[in-house]
Amino acid sequence: MQKNDLITVVIEDIGANGEGIGKADGYTVFIKDAVIGDVIEAKIMKAKKNYGYAKLIKIITPSEYRIKNPVCPLARKCGGCQIQEMEYGRQLQFKEEKVRGNLMRIGGIPKEDLEEIMDPIIGMEHPFAYRNKAQFPFGSDKEGRTVTGFYAGRTHDIIANTDCALGVPVNKDILEIVLGFMKENHIRPYDEKTGSGLIRHVLIRYGFATKEIMVCIVANGRKIPNVSRLLQKLRELKGMTSITISPNTSRTNVIMGDSYEVLWGTPFITDYIGDVKYQISPLSFYQVNPVQTEKLYGLVLDYAGLHGEETVWDLYCGIGTISLFLAKQAKQVYGVEIVPQAVEDARSNARINGITNAKFFEGKAEEVLPDYYREYNEKNEEKRTCADVVVVDPPRKGCDEVLLRTIAEMGPEKIVYVSCDSATLARDVKYLCGEGYEVKRARAVDQFPHSVHVETVVLMSRVEK
Repeated sequence: MQKNDLITVVIEDIGANGEGIGKADGYTVFIKDAVIGDVIEAKIMKAKKNYGYAKLIKIITPSEYRIKNPVCPLARKCGGCQIQEMEYGRQLQFKEEKVRGNLMRIGGIPKEDLEEIMDPIIGMEHPFAYRNKAQFPFGSDKEGRTVTGFYAGRTHDIIANTDCALGVPVNKDILEIVLGFMKENHIRPYDEKTGSGLIRHVLIRYGFATKEIMVCIVANGRKIPNVSRLLQKLRELKGMTSITISPNTSRTNVIMGDSYEVLWGTPFITDYIGDVKYQISPLSFYQVNPVQTEKLYGLVLDYAGLHGEETVWDLYCGIGTISLFLAKQAKQVYGVEIVPQAVEDARSNARINGITNAKFFEGKAEEVLPDYYREYNEKNEEKRTCADVVVVDPPRKGCDEVLLRTIAEMGPEKIVYVSCDSATLARDVKYLCGEGYEVKRARAVDQFPHSVHVETVVLMSRVEK
């Protein structure tokens, strides 16, 4: 296959970045904007030995799963919704098959076993307007006008859009206010190429339960001219609770600065998941889909099967979202998190909920847990476990092998693994299966409709010898 070749392809799968995958005479091709079931004509743009990348030229026969009129007309250009043009039920099927395939291929779990232990994916009844957080970059279009929206896939070109179908409606009002303020006061957006300009991003958080709104302006400096006029406009919005600025003067792609200052209101908003209340600051990690998060945490609780006498470790605990859920039904919960601000938030969240049986450690999970376990063994001659249940919710790269080894040595009765990447989940599951554990239950949760990402929860139990 050569560059610029025209090919006809039947799309059979979706890749990690949302590209359609098909074969032309046995040659694998990745094609953006193609949907499973499409028959398309494409042009080879980059050809490697065993696979290539192609550009969609035309759809010869549209898939039965292709949406004729997507909710967002910019879905194909924008990098946020990789698969919005595919019917939602087929999205769920694709994600479940993705998790199942990784658990079989990487995790080594036989297909017949998965048929028994894997429950159907949990989808959304209304898979739009679900995000409680959005970060909007600001820049200039070709005519020099200030725009905001989202980056096009794999670029830093802004697709101008103030009305994202996945975000809450108030986002549009906030962005229009900021754009109007910048125009009136001749304030330029940040330019990545030159490092000039002031406004870099606007972070918006929304409490689905409380209706509280946070706006954090990420600026290339510490001061915004005539900021009182902006505050006046934003304060008129019902629910406005917190307006902050996060200075970021570094020539970097990192969005937020290291700190923030309150311009008006409080330094946080509050929200609930179930009956647990959380304070969320601009720098807090908090699940972006509250509807699905409650289902996700409910699944974790179900898998943990707590009766009130258990000691539970929650690793990569963030601001204590899962920890506090667990603490309501456990004897003692220990949370571990590397981000200092998140640990501070976790302790604060425990206090405001009157939860006294949750303790939080700051540091790397692969360092904190082994150190604790070593000290525990030195103090206790009897071989007793210091954990009945271990919950892990690591970043996309999965767990460090040192951590997995320590968990296995501790010998908890149950391990509940929450993952945003089923490939690294499957890798870690295979390791734990080699250390005396077996998978008992597994289920995917569609935390991010219209993207290729999916959360998975796996329950592992210690095999009795």
